[in-house]
Amino acid sequence: MSKHVIISSDSTCDLSKELIERYQIKVLPLGVTLGDEIYRDGVDVTPDDIYAYHAKTGQLPKTSAINVAENMDFFEELTKDGSAVVHFTISASMSATYNNARMAAEEFEDVYVVDSKNLSTGNGLLVIAAAELAKQGMEAGEIAEKVAALADCVDASFIVDNLEYLAKGGRCSSVAAFGANLLQLKPCITVKGGAMGVGKKYRGKFGKVLMEYVAERLADGDDIDTDRVFVTHAGCAPEVVDSVVEAVKNTLPFKEVFVTRAGCTISSHCGANTLGVLFVHKTPLQ
Repeated sequence: MSKHVIISSDSTCDLSKELIERYQIKVLPLGVTLGDEIYRDGVDVTPDDIYAYHAKTGQLPKTSAINVAENMDFFEELTKDGSAVVHFTISASMSATYNNARMAAEEFEDVYVVDSKNLSTGNGLLVIAAAELAKQGMEAGEIAEKVAALADCVDASFIVDNLEYLAKGGRCSSVAAFGANLLQLKPCITVKGGAMGVGKKYRGKFGKVLMEYVAERLADGDDIDTDRVFVTHAGCAPEVVDSVVEAVKNTLPFKEVFVTRAGCTISSHCGANTLGVLFVHKTPLQ
């Protein structure tokens, strides 16, 4: 008889409470430092807390990797009833969290750690795929192998309305940020090979740019898995989110369109008014 399989992830998966409950996902939070205090991502600190802290102090928070001991405690709790675990983390190139989880997993017989090569709901897409395979009765090792291969098919990107957070975080110069904001340039932040980079730079008002972005990201409909898509945002106005959801639905016949709020990691890097459409391709991205 095969073991019961638990699917878990660090908090960067950005899944909503409803999806976490629906798929019975266990979540391990990253640390978020505001001033001298360390909080747990999504537990006792929210993106709105980050925006308020930045508005008050002009400083960005710092996110910290989950250490080996924290991972071991987490896996110990999940496996104490004999369950196997498939655990997903933010991209190994973005955080030490993956390597720390991998080292912790070596102390357990049936804990498999998967580098999502992604962040936010790019990771969340893999977590849900794994949960569905677990529900079908697939064993943990096979799930980990199958979904790890799927990581190269995830299309994750975000449009950033204002470059202030990226500039303060050292991801672009303050001069470049000033010029981009002056010219109403909205960069598309993409994830490729596990790393964040800058793709196309759109120009215009945020709402207009988002419509162009949706049309271009979903243009290759034949190669897109239409089971599900995420519209993930950091503090965007409801009408902006609704317009993107409508555009997505009008472009491709996705079975499910999930709207989620980006967690503290994305919010710390990109700030408010950031929005992405994330989905899976049928073939690996080039």
